[in-house]
Amino acid sequence: MFSIYKKDVQSFFYTPFAYVMTALFTFLITQMFNNLLGNLPSAVLRFTFPEIFYNLIFYFIFLIPILTMRTFADERKFGTEVLLMTSPVSVVKIILGKYLANLTAFLFMIVSSLIFPIYASIKGEVVIGPLICAYIGFFCWGAMFIAFGQLVSSFTENSIIAAVIGEIFMFILLFIDDFSQTDFIAQYPAVQSTLYAFAAQPRFAFFSQGFMRLSDLVFFASAIIVCLAWNYIVIEKRRWKRG
Repeated sequence: MFSIYKKDVQSFFYTPFAYVMTALFTFLITQMFNNLLGNLPSAVLRFTFPEIFYNLIFYFIFLIPILTMRTFADERKFGTEVLLMTSPVSVVKIILGKYLANLTAFLFMIVSSLIFPIYASIKGEVVIGPLICAYIGFFCWGAMFIAFGQLVSSFTENSIIAAVIGEIFMFILLFIDDFSQTDFIAQYPAVQSTLYAFAAQPRFAFFSQGFMRLSDLVFFASAIIVCLAWNYIVIEKRRWKRG
């Protein structure tokens, strides 16, 4: 598993890819941080950061598919998937190695954003509790969508198609709670409750407000496990077809 992880991490950090992604991520946070500064009503700068992280998820779904689109698509495109399928490494280790590599790139982006709370603590006061919860929630949010994006990448050999499909489905998951609240869906309580059960945005909202619930952590963990399990089924099925 470590060899798969190492190879994918090197593909991120030995090329400009991870640094360009981090630059885009930092640019988004910078814009939101500047807006936060402009809207503070008091001379005492008291930062909670909930608005930054909550708004960031709407833009971040454009970055996650770009991060994950190459995971399996490029392996199929360049023919290196055959080497993976015939290697002594199990499918579980292949999937986990690639997932941890994507997660490492994501963590690198998150760590780069710590400069903003540090700067804010120098210039004013940072409310630590909501900040920690927001970071945990944002990590869970990203980890879930990375697992989903990796699953989508395993269906195609075209990384662009993987990115587009990933973004479409992430938009659906992002706004499924709004759809469940429409008048049409409200006529069918069972359908409404089912759709709302899959909504991730309300769960992240609690983290961004400084609350951490066990049910929300279980939701994100379950979604990650389900996506990785489907990923295993897809790759294992293709491996058996190759003999």
